[in-house]
Amino acid sequence: MTAAQLPDLTTYDGVLFDLDGVLTPTAEVHMHAWQAMFTELFTAWGITPPYTADDYFRHLDGKKRYDGVASLLRSRDVEVPWGDPADDPSADTICGIGNRKNAVFERVLRADGIAPYPGSLALVEKLQAAGTPIAVVSSSKNAREVLEVAGLLERFPVVMDGVVAEERHLPSKPAPDVFAEGARMLGVDPARSVAIEDAHSGVESAVAAGYALVVGVDRGAGADTLRALGAHVVVDDLDAFV
Repeated sequence: MTAAQLPDLTTYDGVLFDLDGVLTPTAEVHMHAWQAMFTELFTAWGITPPYTADDYFRHLDGKKRYDGVASLLRSRDVEVPWGDPADDPSADTICGIGNRKNAVFERVLRADGIAPYPGSLALVEKLQAAGTPIAVVSSSKNAREVLEVAGLLERFPVVMDGVVAEERHLPSKPAPDVFAEGARMLGVDPARSVAIEDAHSGVESAVAAGYALVVGVDRGAGADTLRALGAHVVVDDLDAFV
């Protein structure tokens, strides 16, 4: 599909963006943080096979942090207590391990900062100029911090993130709940709106929530896989819509 054949996103009721890997390259920071933490953990616990990049896309990408930890450990037949979100990062619980990874992520984010993808920022500006409602739908509890560091927070009146999901007891992507709630918060009908995702679980979530158009952004998840999971259109970068 050429740029001229791509749909005009300003004609939809609303456009809801995932954050990591769609608006900002924080997915790369998450990937490195997960790899560093799990490589150390697997070595210390004697877990095999070793952690690979495929584990990120299969078990972690797009999911709430603790759900991702549980999914990955389960893939290695490892079960540990769930624990509590207040667990210290040194605790050998699902929550403790998730908090351990988050400490690495926050350290990198504060030290290095983050900038939005230029193509994504250009699309956001185009949608704002056209008066198209926009929102963020992210599984991350760090979403607001990332948006603020990237200079994007004021552009999004609605942020459906991991904090909101926990408060409202919404399950992780690929369940449809977070994308359905994001549309409700924005005041739009998914059947007349667009969801933009780079994660397998995110595409599945948006499809299940009934979005009229699901755009996959291939930052490494694989264009064919994103299409197979239900993405109507797959692009390498959102500048294709500008």
